[in-house]
Amino acid sequence: MIWNRFQRIALLAFITVEVLIFVGAIVRATGSGLGCPDWPFCYGCLVPPTSAEGIDFDRIDLEKFRAKAARFGRDPASITPETLKAEFDPVATWVEYLNRLTSLPVGLSMTILLAASWRQFRRRRARVFWASLAAFALVLLNAWLGARVVFSGLKPGIITLHMALAILLQCVLVYTAWRANDHPWRLNWKAAPQDSLRLLAWALFALIVMEGVMGSQVRELTDHLAHSHVDQSRSEWVRELEQSWVYLVHRSFSWLILIAGIAFLKMSRSALARVGWLEGSVLCLILSQMVLGIVLAHVGIVGIAQVLHIGLSSLLVSGLFLWLLGASGNATSVSGESSTAR
Repeated sequence: MIWNRFQRIALLAFITVEVLIFVGAIVRATGSGLGCPDWPFCYGCLVPPTSAEGIDFDRIDLEKFRAKAARFGRDPASITPETLKAEFDPVATWVEYLNRLTSLPVGLSMTILLAASWRQFRRRRARVFWASLAAFALVLLNAWLGARVVFSGLKPGIITLHMALAILLQCVLVYTAWRANDHPWRLNWKAAPQDSLRLLAWALFALIVMEGVMGSQVRELTDHLAHSHVDQSRSEWVRELEQSWVYLVHRSFSWLILIAGIAFLKMSRSALARVGWLEGSVLCLILSQMVLGIVLAHVGIVGIAQVLHIGLSSLLVSGLFLWLLGASGNATSVSGESSTAR
């Protein structure tokens, strides 16, 4: 299948979101979520300072900082220019600032995508236009939610919703790119489409989403440990996490996903004329998540493992969602053009 110009724009938009997810994972793994405690500026500046001496307190609204401290359970009166200087962390500040910078290409690409989708509407691809509009709305909503994350003092529920909307945005972009073609890509079945394989794929998708929700809750627990166990080694955090049923279920639930993933690939080999890179990628991503989960559970809460665990989970959801789109419809075979897409 030859990708048209609009599909390339949608792919570019998807890549910008994926980069932002990975950078956001770095922010969480390094505990830099409040590196820029104000928004949309950072310490009152468009470009943040590199040292405490570079902070211009005449440009900072201390009352906002004190209100945020109160949400953390801290005495607002303790927030003074002197304490802010003493607590300034240039690494956390610039990590969070990088996260904000990577959101700019997302907004730009979504604006271009929405503008280009009007032509798709005129070509009687109304669903593509509405999907592009939904993607644009999700970006605006998540930008607003990102500000709420800062203003709320990293409130757990808002962080989880922020990540969930980002993955939902990816799925919308996958659909947008897939549908913007006169002949959307389909699976190459040996005979008639097998409902049993479709059902298994949907069940696997649901399991992965459920695992992701629990994983986000576990990450909220690690965020709490990062604040409450500052002097404790990350390798010792696992003992604390094992006191939570969410962590234990999340850790064991991954084996069910692995079994379903293996069954998915095995059934695909028997039902499809040719198993392509997508089916193999789904299982490889599941295996990668298993390995990373073992590292996090038995080695310790390693930062790079956290980043990869979050980022690859979004790719896994997107890849499986693309497969489900290709499995939709009632065609019993595909043309040579569609086959080449695999």
